[in-house]
Amino acid sequence: MRVIIDSSVIELVQGDITGQATDAIVNAANRSLLGGGGVDGAIHRVGGPAILEECRKLGGCKTGEAKVTGGGNLGARFVIHAVGPVWRGGHSDEEQLLKNVYRNSLERAREVNAKTVSFPSISTGAYSYPVHQAAHTALKEVKDFLSSHQSIELVRFVLFDCDTYGAYERALNELVS
Repeated sequence: MRVIIDSSVIELVQGDITGQATDAIVNAANRSLLGGGGVDGAIHRVGGPAILEECRKLGGCKTGEAKVTGGGNLGARFVIHAVGPVWRGGHSDEEQLLKNVYRNSLERAREVNAKTVSFPSISTGAYSYPVHQAAHTALKEVKDFLSSHQSIELVRFVLFDCDTYGAYERALNELVS
């Protein structure tokens, strides 16, 4: 599914983020930035040791923030390591932290002149953020960012399974209708 926002495109695809050849791939990282499970582990495995070496020099990352490394062996030139919030029932500023992580990731993309960016569904795996809520928050934040920053041409959400894709598709339809 594709939607045009001003002069940019938001695209939803089902697949594996490590296979994306966009300028930047966003990694749903943990605070250490030293690898983990899920998307984080896959990006470190496919990207190779160069990513881990760069991450060691970054000194971790706070929740809601993002830091950049090279893409290693990935098809992307850059990896934006973004630390999303752990779901704690919705009463610990999770929504604002999730907004921040998308906005900060897009800011890092602009800083390295990335025109195309691939995102996973941040915080909806091991961090247990409800997918339907995360989808709405992520897509609205990206849409708002693209409306005021024309430097990014494409934001692709690469969603691992059909349930997650469906949640993002419903949220995007609601957002643009």
